[in-house]
Amino acid sequence: MQRAAIQRILGMLLMIISISMLPPVLVSWWYDDGAMVPFILAFFSTLVTGLLLWLPVHRFRKELRLRDGFIVVAMFWLVLGLSGSIPLIFSAQPELSITDAVFESVSGLTTTGATVITGLDGLPKSILYYRQQLQWLGGMGIIVLAVAILPMLGIGGMQLYRAETPGPMKDNKLTPRITETAKALWYIYLGLTVLCALAYWAAGMSGFDALAHSFSTVAIGGFSTHDGSMGHFNSPLIEMVAVVFMLLAGANFSLHFLAWRNMSIKPYMGDAEFKVYLKVLAFVAVITCGYLYLTGTFSGYDSIHNGIFQAVSIGTTTGFTTAEYHNWPGFLPALLLLTSFVGGCAGSTGGGMKVIRVLLLFKQGMREVTRLIHPSAQVPVKIGGKVLEERVIDAVWGFFSLYVGSYIAMALILAASGLDLLTAFSAVAACMNNLGPGLGDVGSQYGEINDVAKWVLCFAMILGRLEIFTVLVLLTPAFWRR
Repeated sequence: MQRAAIQRILGMLLMIISISMLPPVLVSWWYDDGAMVPFILAFFSTLVTGLLLWLPVHRFRKELRLRDGFIVVAMFWLVLGLSGSIPLIFSAQPELSITDAVFESVSGLTTTGATVITGLDGLPKSILYYRQQLQWLGGMGIIVLAVAILPMLGIGGMQLYRAETPGPMKDNKLTPRITETAKALWYIYLGLTVLCALAYWAAGMSGFDALAHSFSTVAIGGFSTHDGSMGHFNSPLIEMVAVVFMLLAGANFSLHFLAWRNMSIKPYMGDAEFKVYLKVLAFVAVITCGYLYLTGTFSGYDSIHNGIFQAVSIGTTTGFTTAEYHNWPGFLPALLLLTSFVGGCAGSTGGGMKVIRVLLLFKQGMREVTRLIHPSAQVPVKIGGKVLEERVIDAVWGFFSLYVGSYIAMALILAASGLDLLTAFSAVAACMNNLGPGLGDVGSQYGEINDVAKWVLCFAMILGRLEIFTVLVLLTPAFWRR
């Protein structure tokens, strides 16, 4: 482990992230909301901390190893969550404890969207903007941004990229150079954000709300500037705009890149994961719409747009709501929560286990059934006509076992802390899947649960955002052996 290289990168990244405290200062000045000071304090404290880390080792130029990349990513998300809470700690409105401020910050940066804050409609505009900005920056990953705009790092950008980006096939780069890959991802991300903001504005949102909700939509985050979330606007048109961009943000960004470069939709139509992604969401949406109508929860048209919106929002792990879905009748809340375990596609801003992993688990299960019938048969697992290596399948099974084990362990800890079983198991599912709203006492917000549960859920959010291995590898003795 190269401590100097790790310290240097952490210092530089903290100095970069300190810049993110400046846009809320401008928002506060523009709206004259009196909430400027917390952001100024956060800017200087984060900048100085980064500078103090960077200066002693700024001349160190050795190549970063893969192990160092895992440490940098895990430590940075931890430090970033803490530094992101500074404005919320010092803010007079809302008044948050340190635990609540860190929870809100980590929830934003991991694009989970679980909140401890109520009364959003009365908060200063700068605070509302800051929460949305946290999700937008966390959506594609701060470290990918750093690699894109700081090629002068010059020390193992690929190691950071591989440790940060989600999915079982992350070694496939869009372009030969890692900095160009990161830039391509960010151009697509920025372009979708601009288009989403313009579409919201054209559909009837104010300029501020359009920008704020475009941040959390493209990031698959789910934070809103209103307590009623998307239901506040009471507009099916706005909801359908959200559905379109949630679907796009939940798809693999490599497909967007290929479609843009080739000016063709063929990359989408030829991708097995994308087709399964659409089929799963369509299946859940049909069931949701039909059940809402048959139970009389909504009338005909209302059942359709509410059902489609909520199925896509929960299925992509965005977490926007138009109604209190956790109070919907029958099995629907459980169905929607379980859909979040599938989540978005690999290489998207979505959470969950990712569609490609679920598809591989299904295909592997079918292969084992075939082997029972034909013990001597050689049955390969194929995706899109290509035979996958056994190592990829083994990695998916390893991921699944760790995912389930971690989920059960954390849910039991929450239950032991005093939460009822429905709240405990749904809260961990919602946070590990980076979804946000759960069931029971966390259906609308997390402010009423105990502090122990909040810290466990913070760990669950980071674990889900970095997809298990990046965090758990640091807890193994083998990682620290020379």
